[in-house]
Amino acid sequence: MTKIRSLLTGAAAVALVVMGGRAMTAQDKYTLQAPNGLAFSDFRGFESWQTISVSHAEETIEVILGNPAMIDAFLAGIPGNGKPFPDGAKMAKIHWNAKKSEDAPSPTTVPGTLHDIDFMEKDSKRFSDTHGWGYSEFDYDSASDTFKPLGDDAKCGAACHELAAAKDYVFTVYGKR
Repeated sequence: MTKIRSLLTGAAAVALVVMGGRAMTAQDKYTLQAPNGLAFSDFRGFESWQTISVSHAEETIEVILGNPAMIDAFLAGIPGNGKPFPDGAKMAKIHWNAKKSEDAPSPTTVPGTLHDIDFMEKDSKRFSDTHGWGYSEFDYDSASDTFKPLGDDAKCGAACHELAAAKDYVFTVYGKR
């Protein structure tokens, strides 16, 4: 009986160590930082920000969220009124691989697996060389349930957003409600 207890106790200890190891290796996305300095932690709480808009790009669907400063700017008429977005305005864009709904009666596209999350932050001093905007993209790997920063997002984001220079480098439109 003592031998069985000893074996069970040893097995329980091994199980706890293995389970504890898994818990310790789980990624904390808020420790990630893009090469340009924009960190995931700069956007803590983005999951509950207000929706600005949605978009669809080939094989992904996206929701664009804004922090209160960004929403207030859109409500004040920016960028249509010719004013720039204020420092502190932030956006998060969540991309999912699109899939057809298994439940809807008509062909309806819904979010599938997470693809990546992009961030934009207006900080004229910190990002003076990219028109006041900082950018980052964090690709998601569903197999490992981890994110990784992608490239030099400040330069890439700035180059891509040149097309929206007349709108303070923001493509997103705040839709009428």
